[in-house]
Amino acid sequence: MEHSTPIDVVNEYLASFYSGDFTRAAAILAVDFSFQGPFLSVEGRDGFLSGAQGLRPVVRGHRLLRQWQDGHEVCSIYEVDLSTLAGSGSVVMSEWHTVRAGQLASGRVVFDTAPFHALMPARRG
Repeated sequence: MEHSTPIDVVNEYLASFYSGDFTRAAAILAVDFSFQGPFLSVEGRDGFLSGAQGLRPVVRGHRLLRQWQDGHEVCSIYEVDLSTLAGSGSVVMSEWHTVRAGQLASGRVVFDTAPFHALMPARRG
């Protein structure tokens, strides 16, 4: 993705991540990628991918609703489709990425956690 725009880099990542292709997504993340979200805040690509593993079996894709770029920063608003034993539905999310040298240097996601929790099976114990 050497000659890609920041929006191209972000969209390649979103498509990879939300299709469950973490190998492809990992190649787009800088080694020192930092992430902040409601359920995970972590420094480092490997820590992020490890922390996000629980999403792989339940994520069914995403639909981009709006996106804009300011220099090397991209903000995206999208719906994520989830399917679990508790049900199926979508959650609107907003994510702000910083792109450096053709890779994602950081990401910050915000969303209402209530619809997300409603789709997660109840924990036992």
